[in-house]
Amino acid sequence: MGTQKKRKNSLSSIRPDRTRRILVQLAVTAVLVGLIAAIGINVAIKKAERDDPGATPTVTAAPDTNPNGLAATLTDTGAIRIGKPSATRTVRLVADLQCPACRQFETTYGPLLTDAVNAGTIAAEYNIIAFLDRASSTEYSTRAANASYCAASADPLAYPDWLKTMFEHQPPEGGAGLPDSTLVDIAATIGYTDPAFAQCVTDQTYGKFVRARTLDILDSGIQSTPSVLLDGRPIDPAQLAEAIRS
Repeated sequence: MGTQKKRKNSLSSIRPDRTRRILVQLAVTAVLVGLIAAIGINVAIKKAERDDPGATPTVTAAPDTNPNGLAATLTDTGAIRIGKPSATRTVRLVADLQCPACRQFETTYGPLLTDAVNAGTIAAEYNIIAFLDRASSTEYSTRAANASYCAASADPLAYPDWLKTMFEHQPPEGGAGLPDSTLVDIAATIGYTDPAFAQCVTDQTYGKFVRARTLDILDSGIQSTPSVLLDGRPIDPAQLAEAIRS
């Protein structure tokens, strides 16, 4: 009897441990299943955004239509390219309009880029992406990047001035960002007064295009803003002036 009682006590102590192990295993399995499902959903969303990039901006300017002889086009990466047809070198800027370091880059190097473009030394390519949507409660980065394409489509040669002015009005990270009405008002000070521009901003005409190009650019290996590339080669922004001269 004593031996049987001890055996029962021993079994009763094992069963709760086994039950706990099973419950833990089930919980871990449930977490893994949920994680795999979340990853699958995220991949599906990204694929859908790439498969449906929405409207493509029309960015065109011929060199014989302006005193500086500048041309403007949209590149395969979604960059707004401005420069003389004779320019043999390219500076590509990947930036987010909510990024404080991007604002500092524009303040420090924006005039250098503009002067080099007008002189025919380089062509500038502007990739404005939605890298920091998480830093605002209204997806300001996407809305501002959409406005970027609205401006470039309406008048690409005024685009560098628009970009400079937008950075001057950059909202702080973590807030709501600027409302669409303010984006329209800022652009009006540069000369974007056509009602079609305002509608492009408020309708987020190029919102899908922004998201698709942002995913492509991040997948290409660019993981921070601003990123500066000279003839496709990443460089330190502090080396930009010397690199352009060499």
